[in-house]
Amino acid sequence: MKKIFAFFFLSMSLASFVSAQDNKTEQKPEIVFDKLVHDFGTIWDGESKEYFFVFTNKGNAPLILSNVQPSCGCTAPVWPKEPIMPGQKAKIQIMYNPGPLRDAFSKTISVKSNAVNDNVVLTIKGVIKDKPKEPVSPVKTQPAEGGF
Repeated sequence: MKKIFAFFFLSMSLASFVSAQDNKTEQKPEIVFDKLVHDFGTIWDGESKEYFFVFTNKGNAPLILSNVQPSCGCTAPVWPKEPIMPGQKAKIQIMYNPGPLRDAFSKTISVKSNAVNDNVVLTIKGVIKDKPKEPVSPVKTQPAEGGF
């Protein structure tokens, strides 16, 4: 009977230890953006635009962005290289230059990090149009001297 009791006690102790190990919270950052999509609306021919995607480290460990990769060469990102501490906010600057493109566009930016959600995709979109032509006003001429 003592052996059965000892075996039961040892089994329960081991189960309790394993359960306690599972309950430990893993130290991981989590990147949470204020918004994932930005619509520039209408962009006129020759205009460049920029936008700042703001994010927060909602995890419990420092967040490190390893790469921010746009889907095309018309989009240039600038991102923080230093660790973002838990609870801290930071931003990724996106500069968009459409060049000769026209019509609607949608471009993605892939954000890779050490977060639990380690690959987040951001999107910028809008419509590129030719600049409207300025109305030509009639030119008023002055009569030449001598009354002509």
